Formats: sequence, structure tokens, C-alpha cells
Amino acid sequence: MRLFSKEHIWIQQEGEMARMGISGYAQERLGSIMFVNLPDAGQMVQIGQKFGDVESIKTVSDLISPAEGKVMAVNEDVIDEPDRLNQDPYENWLITIKVDKVQGELMTEGEYEVL
Repeated sequence: MRLFSKEHIWIQQEGEMARMGISGYAQERLGSIMFVNLPDAGQMVQIGQKFGDVESIKTVSDLISPAEGKVMAVNEDVIDEPDRLNQDPYENWLITIKVDKVQGELMTEGEYEVL
């Protein structure tokens, strides 16, 4: 099940691994995405801390992690073709981490959409 943070990041956990990406709402607000900066595999991400950013024609938006753990994979396709996030932000994940801890205040898709 996909869960969402107040910072518009989704996380989908399977066992000890989790993929993260930006929400549909975030990609709509950003507009045409031009660049994506992500951590390298092997780096650690922390709850509530920046793990990268997304740059659009309108603005640069920090990516704030809803979980902590070690980055196991980075979606190079999104780095090479950032507009993939505009096409489908749920299919085009950003990073996969080995989860140590997940933020307690995550929302279901229904709860997130009400915000």
C-alpha cells in the first residue's frame, strides 16, 4: 500500500525495502520538471531531512524523506528523463531504500487527497 507524507512524498514498503517518489499533487504544482537531484546508492536518508530536489520551470522543491535507511537504488531513468515524473509520478519512483524506520504520521491515499 502506498502512503503519503505532508511533504508530498509517497512511500511503498515491501518487507524491509521501500520505494519513494513524488505525489501527483506535487508534480502538478511543480509543472514541467527539468532536473532531479538524488542521493547516490549507499547514502543514508533521514526522516524529515532533504534527500534531493526536483527543479521545474517554476521552482526548486526539496524532497523530504518520510523514512530513514540506506539508499539501495536510484532511478536513473528519472535522472536522465525528469519529465517522466510529469507523465506518471507513481510509476516513476525516485529511490529505493532499506528501511530502518518510517515516519509515524503517514496518510493513506484517501486521507492525503482530503488535504
